[in-house]
Amino acid sequence: MTAYPPVLVASDLDRTLIYSTAALDLTMPDADAPRLLCVEVYGSKPLSYMTETAAGLLGRLAAGTVFVPTTTRTREQYHRIHLPCPPPRFAICANGGHLLVDGVSDPGWRDRVAKRLADECASLAEVRAHLVSTADPAWLLKERIAEDLFAYLVVERALLPDSWVTELAAWAQRRGWTVSLQGRKLYAVPKPLTKSAAVREVAARTGAELTLAAGDSLLDADLLTAADRGWRPAHGELADTAWNAPHVDATTSRGVAAGEEILRAFGDAVERYPEDREGGRRRNRAGDLAGS
Repeated sequence: MTAYPPVLVASDLDRTLIYSTAALDLTMPDADAPRLLCVEVYGSKPLSYMTETAAGLLGRLAAGTVFVPTTTRTREQYHRIHLPCPPPRFAICANGGHLLVDGVSDPGWRDRVAKRLADECASLAEVRAHLVSTADPAWLLKERIAEDLFAYLVVERALLPDSWVTELAAWAQRRGWTVSLQGRKLYAVPKPLTKSAAVREVAARTGAELTLAAGDSLLDADLLTAADRGWRPAHGELADTAWNAPHVDATTSRGVAAGEEILRAFGDAVERYPEDREGGRRRNRAGDLAGS
């Protein structure tokens, strides 16, 4: 039996695979709602969910691939999640700032990230000071630093002026940072801090030749762009801005149902991988012969 290189599946978590109560988007009649599995508890209360069907799909997917949770969450926030699969060997936290190997941050990767940030963009202290000085207490609920890598605000979304976000994005752009608004959280993240860079590192370590990815926010755009195939939900920042790429598909469903749809798409792509790979090799050989 032919042994193929592993398939790497890198997926965002919040509002891609797992959903808070507010993000479930259960629009069907109550009697038709899917059974839900709680995968995260915070403050002694259930916080995040998947459908039970999605849980089964994830378990099968993780058993046959290099499954890499790829999140903007801090390590502490990530470790609150209990996905319905064996603990992944690799996980990416803090938007690529930490590469976890068996749950522990890789020190070599941390050093590489720190050097890039120092060389390529303004300091966290400068950006944080700007956020705090320009934010209006009328809509600012919390201000936080994540892993000493990036900053975010928790805001009252209905009161947050679009003009302030636009001005902040332009200010940050000139300093090598990017701004992303996800629900009630507004993130300011250094441009070199990307999920895709960490995913490429995992691919190099595992020998994966095919990378599949999914995500819903602008911070996932680089991850989807770098993948061989990608999926985005029909909700979220990418959907709101009509972001697309030729190799990225949008789901037809929204909310927690989109997470289930993405996992089905991952599974289908993994099943087709050996046939697609051999077909590609045959086409390449035919092209080589034709050109000889």
